[in-house]
Amino acid sequence: MAFFTRELGPVERFTSALRSKQAERKKLADQLTRVESQLADSRNTAARLAMAGAGNARLERAEAKLRMVEDRAKMLRASLAEIEGQINATERALTEAMAQQERDSLAQSIESLAVAIDRAVPEFVSGTAALINAVASGTITAMEASRFSNSITEVRQEVLAAADLVCWELRTLAAQTRAGNANVAPPGAWPQLPQLDRQWVYTLNPLQWQDGTEIRRSPAFAVVELPRSLLEVALRHKHVDHLNARRVQTLMHVHGSDNQGGVPLEESAIIDLDALLRDELSEVSEVRLEADVAWRWLQHTLPMRMFAGNWVPMKD
Repeated sequence: MAFFTRELGPVERFTSALRSKQAERKKLADQLTRVESQLADSRNTAARLAMAGAGNARLERAEAKLRMVEDRAKMLRASLAEIEGQINATERALTEAMAQQERDSLAQSIESLAVAIDRAVPEFVSGTAALINAVASGTITAMEASRFSNSITEVRQEVLAAADLVCWELRTLAAQTRAGNANVAPPGAWPQLPQLDRQWVYTLNPLQWQDGTEIRRSPAFAVVELPRSLLEVALRHKHVDHLNARRVQTLMHVHGSDNQGGVPLEESAIIDLDALLRDELSEVSEVRLEADVAWRWLQHTLPMRMFAGNWVPMKD
């Protein structure tokens, strides 16, 4: 018997709700398909009886059945439209929850950096105090030692003030990142921060990539967590896009976020991101090799002279 249950996070809750609503949509769509088939049959039957000159009783029964099926189809269409609206709202909420999860993770990394600096400050203070005490406890007073002690005292004050400032800036940046408005800071105002290993993106084509020892695949029009080592090449070749991109919002409304739009995952259409990355690295290596060969050829074929500390070809 489980005494404690883990509380689901927003992403897990919205993902579960989205799957439930998508299953309900499929069920309603199947029912509507069957009812529309019945509706077509009822219309054909009523028209055939009318054309054959059937009696009033038979025509009334055919019309009553037709109205009943029409009402059933109208109700299912309304329910399907309502569930479509709920799915769209849930997809938007899921997208925002995933973006917030990524912001929270980055903010936690920033706060951890500030905590690490705070914890390192006492060790720095104790180390400088030991140096100052070593000078003060000496039996002989020397001018050089006194200047050294004074310099340590000034440096310690400057370092402590700088540590307080950078910790305040980091915590401010963490709060802005968590709130989603970290972009208000001007470029270069904050120190470079460690990046996350993965990022949520939206696929535009079927993809395949190596994830540790596992080969992962994703259909087009799905939200996936892509390693940053492959993110740039996927964006460069326009196989994915960021979740907050305008076209992604439109594609989510059309296709959903997990290929519920019916786009097949054909083997021949799958894009291997690892192969794309290897091809790009190979092209860069070839360009560098060609440049190196050209430079060596110049070195052996042209007279050289020293200029600003470097050997450069001499002009005629």
